[in-house]
Amino acid sequence: MVNDIGKIIFFLFLLLSFFLITVKAERKLPNYLFAAFLLVSVIDLSGFFLSPPENNIIQGLKVSSILLQMPLYYLYVNAACYYNFVLQRKHLLHAVPFLFFFSLFSIFGISKQTDQWFDIVSIVQYYCYILAVFWVLGTFRKVYRENYSNNHHLTYKWLFQTTVIFLIGNFFVLLRGFVKDDNSILMGLYTFSSLFVLFVISWFVLNALYRPNLFSGIDKDLEPIQSESEIRNEPEKLKPLLDFMKTEKPYLDDKLTLQKLAEQMNMPEKQLSLLINQHIGKHFFDFINEFRINDAKVLLREQPQLTVLEILYEVGFNSKSSFYTAFKKETHQTPTDYRKSIV
Repeated sequence: MVNDIGKIIFFLFLLLSFFLITVKAERKLPNYLFAAFLLVSVIDLSGFFLSPPENNIIQGLKVSSILLQMPLYYLYVNAACYYNFVLQRKHLLHAVPFLFFFSLFSIFGISKQTDQWFDIVSIVQYYCYILAVFWVLGTFRKVYRENYSNNHHLTYKWLFQTTVIFLIGNFFVLLRGFVKDDNSILMGLYTFSSLFVLFVISWFVLNALYRPNLFSGIDKDLEPIQSESEIRNEPEKLKPLLDFMKTEKPYLDDKLTLQKLAEQMNMPEKQLSLLINQHIGKHFFDFINEFRINDAKVLLREQPQLTVLEILYEVGFNSKSSFYTAFKKETHQTPTDYRKSIV
């Protein structure tokens, strides 16, 4: 059963890799990096049903390829979050552990001692990259909330969920090491692990098909705003901002960014961001969505002939999930429930 599931997973990974490489997309790099991650994972997953020949180079490649998985995933997360992320020569340093162990295994073979050292290095490397990924995602979340008004939170949610799923999967891999002397439990864990991987890849395929333009990315050169004291004494600038929002309604632009709003108001971006963060107490993302939600509530009350989908586009949202999330956060109701309650 494990062998059969392994074959299914193997070919699904190959199929999804081919899809990611060939699909038409505005940004190819995230697709290429994730395809590379899947193809490297295929080498490891082939162990479900293939036994590598007694050759130091082939066996060394199969084992040491594990050290390429997390570096590729880390680079993929960066490319998915930031549209101007590019691969550079310094990124080749991520491959140093793989090259070291591949050379070691190819020349001297895999001994018990080198295998133990490899296990330690691979575990340490895995969790270092997991922490690095969470750091990238945390910075990404803060930056997009301070500078963008569209649905980058879907990208964050997707990548965060995927990383957590990888952590769960790794837990079962570690668990196998503690019960390796009990064949019945070990086979049960192998079966569960293979089913878990099958579920994850199926979930990923469906999301990739339903959301082909998920990763629009943000500017990697932006940094989270740091609080500064000079803006605290300028609350009088709030009134022009709020008046502009009410009269000009810039939030109806679903691609509105902090930079665009600052240009329209002839105000430095940093000053505008500090004004919103410190005096209104909200990130730019939440600040803009508050106006959109208020307009949506008016339309839900006064325009019963309009569908929820029509309303969300009318007020500046560009996806149903973004609208429902923001609306429920603001009103603690779904748009449909809100409309029913006022009727």
